[in-house]
Amino acid sequence: MSRRGTVVRRFTLLYAAGFLGSGIVLLVLTYVMSGVRLSAPAPGNVPAPAPSGSSEADAAQRQIRELRDRLAEVQGQEQHRWVVASLVALVVTALLSLLLGRLLARRVLRPLRLITAATRRISAENLHERLDVTGPADEVKELADTVDDLLERLEASFAAQRRFVGNASHELRTPLATIRASLDVAVAKPEPAAQALALAGRVRTELDRVDHLLDGFLLLARAQHGAFSDRTLVSLGELAREALDDRAPDIAAKSLALDAEVGAAAWTRGSAVLLSRMVRNVVDNAITHNHGNGWIRITADGDGSGARLVVETGGDVLEQSRVDRLGQPFERLGTARTGPEGSSGLGLSIVSAIVAAHGGRLVLRARPEGGLRVAVTLASAVPEGAAARTGVPV
Repeated sequence: MSRRGTVVRRFTLLYAAGFLGSGIVLLVLTYVMSGVRLSAPAPGNVPAPAPSGSSEADAAQRQIRELRDRLAEVQGQEQHRWVVASLVALVVTALLSLLLGRLLARRVLRPLRLITAATRRISAENLHERLDVTGPADEVKELADTVDDLLERLEASFAAQRRFVGNASHELRTPLATIRASLDVAVAKPEPAAQALALAGRVRTELDRVDHLLDGFLLLARAQHGAFSDRTLVSLGELAREALDDRAPDIAAKSLALDAEVGAAAWTRGSAVLLSRMVRNVVDNAITHNHGNGWIRITADGDGSGARLVVETGGDVLEQSRVDRLGQPFERLGTARTGPEGSSGLGLSIVSAIVAAHGGRLVLRARPEGGLRVAVTLASAVPEGAAARTGVPV
C-alpha cells in the first residue's frame, strides 16, 4: 500500500466520519424534539367532564378517546416512517460523503503528488531543475519553495565537488609528472651511481602506487557523483573474460584453480568504462587476496530479473562484521589481505560506488568454509539485434 493511498484513505474516512457524526447528532436532536411535541396535549379547549349518567356525554367521551387513539396511531406511523426515511437518507448521504471526501482528498493532495513526482525525477545529473510550484502562498507552496532552496544548495555543493575533482586531478598529476621526469633525467646521466639507480627504482614504484591511488580517487568520485553519460549495452560475461585474460599470468603465478562460467546473457546498460573497472577490481581482489594454490570461482549470467556477477574465493575464515566494511574506502581485513602487489584499499569501495551509481546491489559474504563471496546484481538489458556488442552504443 502506497503512502499516497494511505493518506487519501485517511482524509476520506476523516471527512466521512465527521459528516456521519454530524448527521447522527442532527437526527437524534430532531427525533427528541419531535417526540416532545408529539407528547404535548393538542391545542384548544379540553372538554369538561360531562355529568354522570348522561348517555350522550358518555358516547361523546368515547368518540373523543377513539379519535385521540387514532390520531396517536397515525402520528406514531408517521413518526416511524420519518425515522426510517431519515436513516435511509443518512446512509445515502454517508455514501455520498465517502465519494465526495475521496475526491476532495485527492484534490487537496494533488500538489503534493506533483511535488513528489518532480522530486523523484531530479538526480545528480539534473539538479538544475526546480519544482516551481505556482499558487497561493499556503503550506504546500512553502514546502515546494523549501525543496527548491534545498536543490539549489545541493546543486552548488555538487558543482563545487566536481570542480575540486577536476582541479585535484590537474594539480596532483603535474608534480607527479615533474618528479618522474626528474628521475628519468637523473638516471639518464652517464654512469649513474648504483644507489641512485636503486633509489630511482623505489621512487618509481611509489609514484606508480600514487598514480594508482589517484586514479582510484578520481574514479570513486566520478562513480559516487553519477557523472557519466556513456551508457551503452555491456556484457558482464565479456568483461569478466577480458579481466581473466589480462590477469592470466598472475593466476598462473599463484597456481590458482579457476572455475569460470561466464555466459553471454549477462547484459546490462551503463558506463562501459566504469563497469569494466568494476569487474576488474572484483577479479583483482580475488587474485591479490588469495592464497597460493587456492581457487577462484566466477559466474556471470542474467535473465529478466537482472544481470549477475558472482566471484568466490577460498581462504581464511572471515568475520562478517568486518567483511561488511570492505565497501568503505581504505578498509582491509588486516595484513592478511595485503598482498605482495600492494593494495590501495579502494578496490571494493570503487565497486560499491559503481554498483550504486548503476542502481544495482552489491553483497559481500564471508563463506562459512573460508574465503569471500562477492555478488553484483545489475538491471538486465536485452541487446537490440545480433550486432550489439560490449561498449557499442545502441
